[in-house]
Amino acid sequence: TRDGGAPRARGSRAISRADAGRYICRATNKHGSAVRSIVVTVEYEPSIGETGCPAQRLWVEGTPAELACAASGNPPPHVACAKLGDGQDPPPASPNVTRAHAGTYQCRATNTHGSALRNVTVAVEYSPAAVSLRVLPSANVSRGASFSVECRAEGLPTPTYGWALPPAPNLRFAADNRSVAVASAAAANRGLYTCTATNRHGRRAGSVMVRVDESWLVLLASLGSLGAVTAVGLAAAGGYYLKSTACKKGEYNVRDAEGSSEAACLHRQRHDRGEVYGIQLTQP
Repeated sequence: TRDGGAPRARGSRAISRADAGRYICRATNKHGSAVRSIVVTVEYEPSIGETGCPAQRLWVEGTPAELACAASGNPPPHVACAKLGDGQDPPPASPNVTRAHAGTYQCRATNTHGSALRNVTVAVEYSPAAVSLRVLPSANVSRGASFSVECRAEGLPTPTYGWALPPAPNLRFAADNRSVAVASAAAANRGLYTCTATNRHGRRAGSVMVRVDESWLVLLASLGSLGAVTAVGLAAAGGYYLKSTACKKGEYNVRDAEGSSEAACLHRQRHDRGEVYGIQLTQP
């Protein structure tokens, strides 16, 4: 009998795992009886089920890395898991999880009666990283031109995006908030644009400086200032010239002056008494 159950008939049949257990064997005749207890063990090949070895795993970056997979079998099987594609065992429990751990692993359970295989897919979640901003077409924007600032970040789950930027009425955000477009750039649009990527594991920010180029205004202002200075200079020079060449009345030897290298014929008129010369005089 098995565990005090009904007696079993003699004979042979195919063994199943349900046959394992303690049996009581009793021999009886008219002179008495003998009893012996026997433990029956049934050995069988390994198997790996969903309960002891889920096919989908979710790890978090920075936590201890351990891929445990339980299998049934008798004798108890040895289980080893290796990442497909590189033939390496997963790291033991002490190292921390990194994004490189993501992938598909194959777990093999083995004993003296055979082996069983099961694939396990591991996904690694991590906080936002590698936040980058790009200004199109350029971070140096001409006044009146249009530009956009795009934000990209790695992360799992997919990050959401938030912005801190110069306030202006000509801003338009994308539906997923990953970019902001600026039409007809003005002075209010220059400054620091900061994008923050966030998921349930953390957040990270990145920034870029946008400059609105108003050099043509500066050039016009400079030209205006230069014109004003030039006009003042010309006026001063003209005043000095008029002052230095003002007519000095007196009698001069025209013949000598006419032939002199220092004399200049500034003005000549026809009179009844002949020609009259205007002479630029130099101080003796």
